Amino acid sequence: MGHLGAIHAKVYSSLDNVRLIGVCDCNLQRAMEIGERFDVPSYADYEELFDKAEAVSVVVPTSLHYNIAKDFLNNKIHALIEKPVTKTLSEADELIEIADRNKLILQVGHIERFNSAVLAIESYLKKPKFIECQRLGPFHKRVQDVGVVLDLMIHDIDIVLGLIKKDVVNIEAVGLSTVSSHEDVANVRLTFENGTIADITASRVTKDAVRKMRIFQEDSYISLDYITQEAALFKKTDSSLLKEKIKIKKEEPLRKELESFVECVRTGKKPIVSGIEGKQALQVALEIIKKINPSKYQ
Repeated sequence: MGHLGAIHAKVYSSLDNVRLIGVCDCNLQRAMEIGERFDVPSYADYEELFDKAEAVSVVVPTSLHYNIAKDFLNNKIHALIEKPVTKTLSEADELIEIADRNKLILQVGHIERFNSAVLAIESYLKKPKFIECQRLGPFHKRVQDVGVVLDLMIHDIDIVLGLIKKDVVNIEAVGLSTVSSHEDVANVRLTFENGTIADITASRVTKDAVRKMRIFQEDSYISLDYITQEAALFKKTDSSLLKEKIKIKKEEPLRKELESFVECVRTGKKPIVSGIEGKQALQVALEIIKKINPSKYQ
């Protein structure tokens, strides 16, 4: 029941077709504070939820994702795990296998897939040639167990993989540590098998928050702002670029994400970001981290 976990609880408590049956935190006082807020029981041990829950959000530090999610899946409980899915690919593979064996939904919380602007641009995509992403912001002490690649950049990695739907054939990356023991600033250039190039920059030591993407195509480019949930299409004319604002119905991405998770649990439909997509984003992210810190992986 940290910052994000409390927001998950708030959203679930407001959904018509969901009954929030409890919240859990190893700090029982924190769990009780959130439990009282939403009038549900509080627990310090997540195992107490095994005989009560049908589905669960696992919103804990990345290093704990695997063990906690595995226990829920082994107890036949559907799970949404916040990104990144796990710390290692073998852990992700095991969770995917358990979910498949038990016919359970395993969804990964790549929330930007549910950003209204991202959903709105899909019909304008043709054959992207070059994609530029910027995800910058200030440092938050609550995220110290991973670097900026797994903390922030993985959002854009997942979005780009979802847009291109091709294999990455080359990775060039640089990064540096400034305020933590992990990389805090990183830049990567991904080359896909179809020739598309994505240039992604992430920083968690920047004063102002920036969350933007530009997609360049043969006769147009799309500009998108994740924060304002706005997007525009720039079309090439004879002598200039003609701007067309894309109509977007702005909605809360986390609410859309949890509604989608609940629908998948109810119907058995495959999540937009299942364990497989979560693992694919993690695989690229880990390769980037190896490029940035090669000495750690020799």
